Amino acid sequence: MQALHDVLPGGPAFAVRDPAFLADVLEGLSRPQKTLPAKYFYDLEGSRLFEEITRLPEYYPTRTELSILRGRTEDLARLSRPGLAVVEFGSGSSEKIRALLRALPEVAAYVPVDVSGEFVRAEAARLRADRPDLEVVPAIGDFTKELDLPPEIRARPLLGFFPGSTIGNFEPEEAGRLLRHFAALLGPGASLLVGVDLVKPDSILNPAYDDAAGVTARFNLNLLRRANRELGADFDLRGFAHRAFFNRPMSRIEMHLVSLRGQEVHLGGRILRFAEGETIHTENSYKYRPADFEALARRSGWLPETMLTDPAGLFALFALRAG
Repeated sequence: MQALHDVLPGGPAFAVRDPAFLADVLEGLSRPQKTLPAKYFYDLEGSRLFEEITRLPEYYPTRTELSILRGRTEDLARLSRPGLAVVEFGSGSSEKIRALLRALPEVAAYVPVDVSGEFVRAEAARLRADRPDLEVVPAIGDFTKELDLPPEIRARPLLGFFPGSTIGNFEPEEAGRLLRHFAALLGPGASLLVGVDLVKPDSILNPAYDDAAGVTARFNLNLLRRANRELGADFDLRGFAHRAFFNRPMSRIEMHLVSLRGQEVHLGGRILRFAEGETIHTENSYKYRPADFEALARRSGWLPETMLTDPAGLFALFALRAG
């Protein structure tokens, strides 16, 4: 592979509004295996494309998880306790939380946790209008970091909700740290409901991340488009292609952007060099066998209680109890 960059001797400066974004991109592209942080997928266009992905015929996780939430209401009701507060980590579309709340007969409060204050407040307002009986208390912040729950919420029985197989986007060691963080935040005796994508044949997994309509490819390439727009880079999107595949030994889907030719890209006063065939690793999505996820949960301070899955065994919701 080519060396990462040379420093340009001059040239017009670009007003970067998010220096952390620039620093993360330059750091990721300095590694022997170039990377871009997946958290930058979700600008306005990236979020729109992801919503489109969730409706694709190849993409089973969203509709399968929803089918479990809607079809296993008696099992979910067992998680309910008088005065229960549900804390959702990384709240997105309200469709899943609405299904869960309908299944919990004694739920009294809901805490959506998200870094996007404008988004989470708008969703909270819509939910309040539909559920005037429910106390909705948004918490703005990064759920992977220190977070203070309001005292009136902490006094209630707590159920954490972490849907969407987001746990699979973390390296296993990171996933363990995150589960320990949730245990410390929610406290002893709390419950946690986690969406987990299960190991399955490549014939199902690969198309889910490389759909026939090319929506996931546009989603992946949007990272480069965003770098051009927000950082002043000059990535030629025609010079990169989307690649996604299930790495079975690592039990993860990998998404990459492949350089179709030898090329140079200018960013932050530097020249970034790409060899033909060199890739930028943009995302992992780990898939778990039930026993492996339960072992991870136990190591992280949680006791597995129930696994709810669909008839085909594509996806699971694990109900855990803090030890």
